[in-house]
Amino acid sequence: MLLESKRGLIVGIANKRSIAWGIAQSVAREGARLAVTYQGERLESRVRNLAEELTDPVILPLDVTNDDEMDMAAKTIQEQMGGLDFMVHAVAFALREELDGAFVDTSREGFRIAHDISAFSLTALAKRVVPLMGESGSIITLSYLGGERVVPNYNVMGVAKAALEMSVRYLAVDLGPKGIRVNAISAGPIKTLASSGVRGISKMLAFHRTHAPLRRNTDQAEVGDTAAFLASDLSRGITGEVIYVDGGYNVLGTVFPPS
Repeated sequence: MLLESKRGLIVGIANKRSIAWGIAQSVAREGARLAVTYQGERLESRVRNLAEELTDPVILPLDVTNDDEMDMAAKTIQEQMGGLDFMVHAVAFALREELDGAFVDTSREGFRIAHDISAFSLTALAKRVVPLMGESGSIITLSYLGGERVVPNYNVMGVAKAALEMSVRYLAVDLGPKGIRVNAISAGPIKTLASSGVRGISKMLAFHRTHAPLRRNTDQAEVGDTAAFLASDLSRGITGEVIYVDGGYNVLGTVFPPS
């Protein structure tokens, strides 16, 4: 029960395959009470059904491009939970047409959308949850190796992940004096609703499974357990880091399948 009496916010659950849901299961198992969010009416019923597995959850609408919704979510969490001890940011999006072909063809609007939702939203949410955390807390986000090295078809999302990882470092410096830690988990490829938009994801998963040092794909539970560690006091000396949960794939010289 690493997180007994801890309160957390999980942003980014879309369905049972979401990495965010794997994290929610791990931190709930360790005793955390959770607020979970859904983006739009289409996802509300899915999130509410999943939340039935949690103990006394707070369920909130949250569109990270809407400042009013972010403000209202923070207010509701304060009223219903009395504050937060950790937040998990598991939000990423790019237009499907930007995840195919050449990066040089990225549109201005596609670039803006990917960075607004996938990178800036971390800072926007951090600004709102920091007052709920008091003198300590943990903020965790999700990245991918495509933010560090070129991965075919990842394109503008890779650039957005690079911005996200740099945001982690700047936020860690800003918030460290308040006792708030900020870290990222760089997970191996997992078949999710979001990743299905990347052309060649099946080939990527097969290549990872046969080439990663551990010779298997990453699963939600591995990422979830790492997030539970980062949310707990066991990680109290870690901030500004990108922790790889990818079976060691990131250490290889050849890190993607040929296109």
